[in-house]
Amino acid sequence: MKKLFPLLLSLLIAFLFLYFGHPVLGYGFIQLPILLIVLVFLAMLFFTRLEYSQNQKKVKFISKPHKAFGYALLILFVYITIVPLLTSAPVFHSGSYQKLIGKVENGDKISNHIAPISIDEIRVVDEDLAYLLGEKIIGSQPALGSQVEIGDFTIQKVNHDLYWVAPLLHTGFFKWMNNSEGTPGYVMVSATNERDVRLVQEVGGKPVKIKYQPEAFFGDQIERYVYFHGYMTKGLTDFSFEIDDAGNPYWIVTTFTKRVGFSGDDASGVLTVNAHTGEIKEYSIADAPLWVDRVQPISFIEDQLNDWGEYVHGYWNFSNANKLQITEGLTLVYGHDNRSYWYTGLTSVGKDESTVGFVLTDTRTKQTTFYKQSGATEYAAQRSAEGKVQEKGYKASLPIPYNINNIPTYVMTLKDDGGLVKMFAMVAISDYTIVGVGNTMRETLSAYKNVYNMADNKINPNAQSTKKSLESVITRIQSDVKNGNSFYYFTVRDYPNIFVGSSQISNELPVTKEGDSIHITFDIDMEKVIDISTFENKNLTQKTEPKTP
Repeated sequence: MKKLFPLLLSLLIAFLFLYFGHPVLGYGFIQLPILLIVLVFLAMLFFTRLEYSQNQKKVKFISKPHKAFGYALLILFVYITIVPLLTSAPVFHSGSYQKLIGKVENGDKISNHIAPISIDEIRVVDEDLAYLLGEKIIGSQPALGSQVEIGDFTIQKVNHDLYWVAPLLHTGFFKWMNNSEGTPGYVMVSATNERDVRLVQEVGGKPVKIKYQPEAFFGDQIERYVYFHGYMTKGLTDFSFEIDDAGNPYWIVTTFTKRVGFSGDDASGVLTVNAHTGEIKEYSIADAPLWVDRVQPISFIEDQLNDWGEYVHGYWNFSNANKLQITEGLTLVYGHDNRSYWYTGLTSVGKDESTVGFVLTDTRTKQTTFYKQSGATEYAAQRSAEGKVQEKGYKASLPIPYNINNIPTYVMTLKDDGGLVKMFAMVAISDYTIVGVGNTMRETLSAYKNVYNMADNKINPNAQSTKKSLESVITRIQSDVKNGNSFYYFTVRDYPNIFVGSSQISNELPVTKEGDSIHITFDIDMEKVIDISTFENKNLTQKTEPKTP
C-alpha cells in the first residue's frame, strides 16, 4: 500500500493538472514539460528516505532516488529553458518573427478598400453601450435577471446586418445546477440602431439553450468540453460567441500552432461548437463557414504586425530606422467585398499623433494590405472630437474608419459619464483638425461636409469630382423639425433620391413649393436621403430680378 500511494497521488495530480489547466500535449507548448517536472520531482521525494543520526548529529539518506530521475529532471529543465532560448528568442529569430504576418501588399488608397456607406449603416453602438442596452432588456424580466448574466459581446454580420451578440451565462454553481440544460438564449444589439435590442430565446420554433459556456461547471465548461473531446494536442484560443445566419448559437474556437520554436502563435484552423448540442466541427482556414467572421485572433494579429514593424532591419536596430508600431489597437471594419478586416494605423516608433499609413488584415485569411497614407491616430481623432464639445465633457468612443464621400473618415459617438450617446462626430483621417459634430448622424455629416468644403478640400483634392449639379422641378416637399432645427425634404422629377437641406443652406427653401424649378448641387454618395450643398429656386430668382426700365 505504501508503494501504491505515491503512484495514486501522482496520477491524481496529473489528472487535476489536465482537468483544470488544459495543457497542450505537444511540442512548443510549455505546460506539458512543467507537468512532467512536477511529477518527476514528486517521484524523487517519494523515493527519498531520510533519518536523523543521534550519534553523528546529522541527517543521512536511508534510500535515494535512482539517478535516472535526476537525469530526467535535468533534461526537462534544459527543455524549458535552453531550448526555448535557442529556438524562440527574437535575437536569434527576428527574421522569422518579421515574416509571421505573411506577405504585406502595398495598397493605393484606403478609400478604395473600405466601401462607401450609408449613414444608416454606420456603427453607432459600441461594446460598452451594447452591454448597457443588453442589461436593460434582461433587467426588464426580473425572473430571468436573477438567474443569468450577459457574457462578452462579439460583433458580427448576420444576414448582412451588423450586430453585437452575447450569450446568457450562469451566475453561479447553484444556478448551473438548477439549469443543467443551459441558459435560455442570447442577446442581439444592432450596431447601427440602439433601439434594435433583442432577447432571442427561440430559433425556428425551438428553444435556444446555451448549455456549453465559460460559466458552466464540470464537463459543460466550454474549454474543458472541447479539450477532452479530441483536442488535447492542439492549441485552442479565442472562444468567441457567434450565431449563424439562421440564429443558431455557436462557440468559434481558433486552433493554433507555434511557428517559431516555443513562440510565434499562428492560427491554423477553426472549430465550430454548437452551444446547445455540443457538436464540434473542424475546418481549415480556407474552408471555414462564411458566417464565421473571425478566425484570426486580434492578439495574434497585434503581435505579428508589431513584429513586422519592429524587426524590419533585424534585431540590432538601435537607431530605430524605419521601425513601425501599431497605434491604439485593432478595430473590426468591413470592406468593399463585405469581408471583415482588422484595421489599425501604423506610426513611426516615438511618434504619437500622426501615422505613416494604415493596415487592413483579413480576419479570416490574414491577407494584409499596407496603405502608405499619412494621417491621424485614433487617439488624436478622439481628442479632436472631444475638443469640439469640451464644455460638455463628453468622451469619444473608439473611432471606426469609413469612406465618406470618398474621404477616409473616423466616425465615433460622444457619450456622457453614464455611457449614453449624446452626439456624433466625424474626423478626417488625413487631417484631424477637420471635424464635424451633431446631435444626429445627418447633422454630423452636414457639419463635416461644411468644414471640409471650407478647408478647400485640402485633405482630398480629387473629391470635387464627386459633386453633381442638377436642374429639375420639385415634385414633393415637406419640413421636419429635429433638435430645434428645420429640415426640408423634397423630391424632384426624374431623380430617385430624396434630398434634404436646411434654411442655413438657402433662405429660399422655406418658401419653395411643388412645381418650382430649382438648381441644386450635392455630393454623390450611398445615401437614400442626400444632403444638398447649394439650393436655388429659379422661380423665386426670376420674380425678384429687377425690371429693365
